[in-house]
Amino acid sequence: MDQSFALNWDMPVDYSVLSLCTRGHTRHLHQETTNTLNRVFINTQIKAPQVRLIDEAGKQLGVMALADALLVAKERELDVIQVSEKVDPPICKLGDYGKFLYQQGKKDRKVQKRQGGELKEVRLSFNISPHDIETRVRQAEKFLGRGDRIRITLPLHGREKALEGYAREKMKKFIDILQPILPIKIEKTLTREPRGLSMIVAKA
Repeated sequence: MDQSFALNWDMPVDYSVLSLCTRGHTRHLHQETTNTLNRVFINTQIKAPQVRLIDEAGKQLGVMALADALLVAKERELDVIQVSEKVDPPICKLGDYGKFLYQQGKKDRKVQKRQGGELKEVRLSFNISPHDIETRVRQAEKFLGRGDRIRITLPLHGREKALEGYAREKMKKFIDILQPILPIKIEKTLTREPRGLSMIVAKA
């Protein structure tokens, strides 16, 4: 296989595209959405008159007219999926578009997990009780356990701003209770912001 046309299947994909599929000698509609930036074109959505086609097993079928590639896909009851437009002609692969979306979705979720998942907020208060601190700790444990990061905040109002040291002790107590339950790492140290204190932690 020509290494100059090696594919990167880890690139993020935007599935917000309507596609007409040739599978089963009929055309049906796919619509998938995601928040990534690139677009995937398939079948008649592909604008290039010629494509470099790779079959479902990864074998190079060479450069051919898009119309011919569509005929090959129809014979095999597959789709022509454009996987790279950075070369001319663009690289396309034969495959089941539904399975392609599923696999790309799994890879995007793995990337998101490696990046730390979502950023959740756990809010404390200046006069929070020990019982409520433990409740917030359990909430933080739940978020961290599923791979999310948490932003711990403690807003300061009025005269509370002059008692920042007391507020910092509340934040420290929260961390002291959380850390023995679940190992954590500090992604953003405790910081004074216009509205109060905040820090970001993740599972170690």
